[in-house]
Amino acid sequence: MGVTRKISRDTPLAELTLRKYEKPSLKGRGLVRKLCLSMGLLQPGDSRDVIVDVFMVLLDSKEELTSTEVEKRVKQARKQADLPLLGIAPSNIRRQLLRLRDLFFVEKLANNYRIAENELLHELFTEKVESFLLGATLKRVKEYLRAVDKEFLAKK
Repeated sequence: MGVTRKISRDTPLAELTLRKYEKPSLKGRGLVRKLCLSMGLLQPGDSRDVIVDVFMVLLDSKEELTSTEVEKRVKQARKQADLPLLGIAPSNIRRQLLRLRDLFFVEKLANNYRIAENELLHELFTEKVESFLLGATLKRVKEYLRAVDKEFLAKK
């Protein structure tokens, strides 16, 4: 009989993509689009950018919104901006809301969504992403660096 080995999964516990762009000079949708690019919510050159509209709807809203209300407002926003109505299926809107929740920018209360704690985005980023997510990720990467050093480089 062969030895059973445990195979670790290559599924990350968390994932964070950050990109550096020029200083902000855009307004409105262009500004939110650049933030989404900077945070890895949108890929450079990606035309499927409904995440931008989902985020903008929540940023513009004074009240909590259901996913259906977000969907309606996204459709209106895309029509007004003369953008194709792509990616507006209810399931995709919910997926984009989840992506914003994963970065701690949006929270779900009962069946409603809003900007987390009605807080400023830069404060949410500092408190949740920078301190918690980025800190924990950097710590784990350093553990891998030390383990590789120990196994491969400490022998030299």
